[in-house]
Amino acid sequence: MAERTKLWIAEAMKRLLAQKPIENLRVTEICREAEIERPTFYYHFKDKYDLMAWIFFQSAYGTDVLSLESAANGLKKMRQDYIFYKRAYEDNSQSPMWSYMLEYFVRRYTDIARERSGGVLDTQTLYSIRLYCYGTLGMTREWLLKDNITPAETAVEMMFRSMPETLQRIYFATGAP
Repeated sequence: MAERTKLWIAEAMKRLLAQKPIENLRVTEICREAEIERPTFYYHFKDKYDLMAWIFFQSAYGTDVLSLESAANGLKKMRQDYIFYKRAYEDNSQSPMWSYMLEYFVRRYTDIARERSGGVLDTQTLYSIRLYCYGTLGMTREWLLKDNITPAETAVEMMFRSMPETLQRIYFATGAP
């Protein structure tokens, strides 16, 4: 039941984001759109940014970041939910959505690298992971907002091929995917 309520609230927020950016959206409006009381909203989320992050994480959890097919499907889903991600990338608040996205992917790639390399990662590898995540997040933004031509599969393949060789060796054992 709680999961269904969260989804209901998330859909209400998405409908409102089609009309205005996140910084102009109020929790009261989300509650009105979802036909819930404010305490129900705050039972599930600490604020509208927490809700926005939850929506992103719901989508991202199902993506295998090292699979061309899965990552391309993730990009396609982003394009299908264009308004939400456009608003997420435009967010310049105190805790912008892109920073949640960045930390999520840095954590995912770091966890996978630790698992595949036996635990401890050196400073250079951690730096490379962060740099790669910054780059792919920026290129995903550019692809989503400005590129209506490049297929998702091609965009992901270019991102994978741009990965530093040290990371390719960790993630793909033999080098480039």
